[in-house]
Amino acid sequence: MTKNFYLYNTLSRTKELFVPLHAPNVGLYVCGPTVYGDPHLGHARSAVTFDILFRYLTHLGYKVRYVRNITDVGHLENDADEGKDKIAEKARLEQLEPMEVAQYYMNRYHDAMDKINTLRPSIEPLASGHIIEQTELISEILKNGYAYEINGSVYFDVAEYSKKHNYGKLSGRILEELQSNTRELDGQSDKKATYDFALWKKAAPEHIMRWASPWSDGFPGWHLECSVMSKKYLGNAFDIHGGGMDLIFPHHECEIAQNTAAGNAAAQYWIHNNMITLNGQKMSKSSGNFITLEQLFEGAHKLLEQAYSPMTIRFFILQAHYRSTLDFSNAAMQAAEKGLNRLLKTCDILNNLKPSDSSSLDVSFLEKDCFDALNDDLNTPVAVSVLFDGVRIINLVNEKKETLSKEDIDSLKKLYNTVIFDVLGLKKEEKGNTQLTDDLIKLVLELRQKAKENKDFSTSDKIRDELKNLGITVKDTKEGTAWEL
Repeated sequence: MTKNFYLYNTLSRTKELFVPLHAPNVGLYVCGPTVYGDPHLGHARSAVTFDILFRYLTHLGYKVRYVRNITDVGHLENDADEGKDKIAEKARLEQLEPMEVAQYYMNRYHDAMDKINTLRPSIEPLASGHIIEQTELISEILKNGYAYEINGSVYFDVAEYSKKHNYGKLSGRILEELQSNTRELDGQSDKKATYDFALWKKAAPEHIMRWASPWSDGFPGWHLECSVMSKKYLGNAFDIHGGGMDLIFPHHECEIAQNTAAGNAAAQYWIHNNMITLNGQKMSKSSGNFITLEQLFEGAHKLLEQAYSPMTIRFFILQAHYRSTLDFSNAAMQAAEKGLNRLLKTCDILNNLKPSDSSSLDVSFLEKDCFDALNDDLNTPVAVSVLFDGVRIINLVNEKKETLSKEDIDSLKKLYNTVIFDVLGLKKEEKGNTQLTDDLIKLVLELRQKAKENKDFSTSDKIRDELKNLGITVKDTKEGTAWEL
């Protein structure tokens, strides 16, 4: 397969042909979670988006080093330079060590991501493990004249940087507008300008998390960790930097400024997934407008009509392009559940199809259209719709209304196994004791068959109707009785 893979680059605001710096190696850095609470559906969307990208690049033959950080220090409330550290505040409330909080919620995050079948990254560094590298980067930025130290804190000098560089190249923000729209907050009077951002903060006496530095006992700014860790593990220049759309400004804009001010390069492609909305608003932990993945798995939230399996959640996320907003609703989740079951059922049918000498239908378009969609900025909803075009064909062949040769059946098996399981990362889920379910239904259908043989059609129809009420469809075919959930 030709590597005609296009990605939308937020930096250029266009789809660009993906050409790695050092093929076949690809460096991928993704901003991971701040671990102070349980992961929610919004976290799942970002994780699934970049899991698909990781999987697809691997499918195309690239050797991918996937780095996803864990923020366990420096992320203050409201993403600002003031306020309480999110993890330290949680530790204070729960009377735990901050690293105990970080470890607990990092484990919870991993467990949830494993359930929705996202692959673990190649490297998962922690911000707290790279304090030395962060202070070294600050020193370099200070030496180059793009930062200033005051009262033990160090701030990035945005105005000085903007004399030679474009602060706002990623987000489209204009410095004059930032100046007029950024209000001064209590405690920020040390800054030359309100839009300057912290590289190092002097810790207040009550601040739990602190490290020694040339400027004070304190902690690094939130934006610094990603500049440091992407360079350390992927090199001075690398291929792809990913994250949620809410990170474009200020987080990723600040990263670019830090890298440039230190004389470093950054990513070629900046990829951002859009948000999941709930009640018309962005799903986020800080606003309280969210449903955790555990609540979804268990159906334990007032907005949920039922529990949803991990693969249903993953398939729901695939229903929209990663750059589009995705609105949560029970109707959308239930539709995803039905669609997923139908797709996986078709895989079973495909594996048992009996070939004919020749094909009455051309199925070659399915592979082309499916990969054309994936090559077009990972357009998973179009790829899934192509797979459902194939579902219709496979069912027609199964019903003996059309025919397929062994060659065509084998090509479809390869396509469906590759795209559904390897690229889209879906998998079959065990639902209780499936063998017991199969045996019970088989027993009931045998009783129904005996009723039909005895011309007791009322009993036969009653069994069929009661099974239907339980969500089990019974079909009488020439080969015998078939059923499906």
